[in-house]
Amino acid sequence: MRIDRLRKNYEIEIKWTAFPLHPDTPEEGRTLEELFKVGSEEIRKKMLHLRQVADELGLPLGQRTKTYNSRLAQELAKWAEAKGRGDEFHEAVFRAYFVDGKNIATMEELVTLAEFVGLPAEEARTVLQTRSYRQPVDADWFRARLLGVTAVPTFVIDRRAVVGAQPLGVLAQLLIDSNVKKRDHVEPGHPRQ
Repeated sequence: MRIDRLRKNYEIEIKWTAFPLHPDTPEEGRTLEELFKVGSEEIRKKMLHLRQVADELGLPLGQRTKTYNSRLAQELAKWAEAKGRGDEFHEAVFRAYFVDGKNIATMEELVTLAEFVGLPAEEARTVLQTRSYRQPVDADWFRARLLGVTAVPTFVIDRRAVVGAQPLGVLAQLLIDSNVKKRDHVEPGHPRQ
């Protein structure tokens, strides 16, 4: 995971911030044609472009045909972060959604993902049923609006931002431009600039 490489090479703390990506999407999801209000040929072209970008960046990407509401996944991610398993949970949700095309709006899928990364299934279910992490996600959505975030991923340091999936060198340059201190040992193959 790229984030791990950045942590190993720079003195940074990474804070995930939830963003309201299509919050009106129902639990059963929407087809990409419905979401973007375009025909299947246009979706095919968009997905081809997205696949090319993912391939260039070494990111896995499946044949996703629908979008799903990520609100509950964001709430469970806050819980996973509090349990020290946030990165693993975010990675599992990314893979489930973008690679496997799973519906991350359902409680069962989210509980399965929590269990997959070593978190207790029943506690995850309780978190989702009680919506006990609703307020931290609301606060993140408010923060995202204040920062002017309009797309994911967006990487922000001291009001500097880089939008979209980016090569490691671009993210490293953001850190350098923000005067983030490098660690004494930098992984081989990492841009040192």
